[in-house]
Amino acid sequence: MEKPRDLLRWGVLSTANIARKALIPALLKSKNSRLTAVASRDLNKAIAFAGDFGGNIKAHGSYQALLDDHDIDVVYNPTPNHLHLELSLAAIAAGKHVLCEKPIGLNSAEAEQLLNATRQHPTLKVMEAFMYRLHPQWRKVKELVTGGAIGELKHVNTVFTYNNTDPDNVRNQGDIGGGALLDIGCYGISVARWLFDSEPQRVVASQRIDKAFNTDVHTSATLQFERGESTFYCSTQTQWSQSVEIFGKCGKIVVHVPFNPVISDSARITLLRHNEIQRFEYANADHYLEQVIAFENSVIYDLPCPTPLEDAVNNMKVIDAVFASAKRAAWVEIEACSPDH
Repeated sequence: MEKPRDLLRWGVLSTANIARKALIPALLKSKNSRLTAVASRDLNKAIAFAGDFGGNIKAHGSYQALLDDHDIDVVYNPTPNHLHLELSLAAIAAGKHVLCEKPIGLNSAEAEQLLNATRQHPTLKVMEAFMYRLHPQWRKVKELVTGGAIGELKHVNTVFTYNNTDPDNVRNQGDIGGGALLDIGCYGISVARWLFDSEPQRVVASQRIDKAFNTDVHTSATLQFERGESTFYCSTQTQWSQSVEIFGKCGKIVVHVPFNPVISDSARITLLRHNEIQRFEYANADHYLEQVIAFENSVIYDLPCPTPLEDAVNNMKVIDAVFASAKRAAWVEIEACSPDH
């Protein structure tokens, strides 16, 4: 497929911090895209937000106005979790490609609904924004694991925590999809599934619920795969920390800041094998820019998205099972989504 002459025109739904601090700066670095419009339910807020990125960016006072804008090719959806499905479906109906922040919905039923909608519009690209897999440190990790650098993969352990007790923050509002598991626990699940290159068979989990927020503030779980296990711990009320440890039969990989390394600093991984240590560093890598470029290529050249929606559905199925296991205090079986679902 030939590359179109015009740049891809992006519209951003909401003035979310992740758009301001991560996605839009990456978008502005890209040679194949341009920021065309932003939307907020408050027009003045949209005008101020657009003004921060240049004088030629349109501001819309409603999400629907942006979706109706014929000058938009791609919609970025970083709204609160409970709006991911609704607005992504509306964008598809408006003929737009969609990059939607994780989690793709509140549960696997919503994820499947979005998947089914995309199958009715096969020319549109829709992707969940799990940017971490596109960072060069993770491409190296995947290469090491797949290439047998640590022998047969046995266990993946993930920790991802921060401390946020602001009741006005969307992460602390249970009725709109807040909580640790949906916000950051999804990474631990995604990493394990990606590295094992398979779906977990069952899970056992524990959660602590903040009664004021009605959100899980601590979640831990063990996922059982055919070839090994993974564990993860996530929290919204614990000192900031993140790490991934990957254990093989004859080695170990540590990813020191796995999910949001500072772009101006070096991302680091350590390989320990046969009592030898090897370190890899990736300076100034921008995984949000890598995500934009990968999604652009999917749209421009009609290529499959680097993370298909089936992957998002399966991640949500595990999340559903974690919630169910914590509620029942028992192991829960997981049924994966088949490619031809």
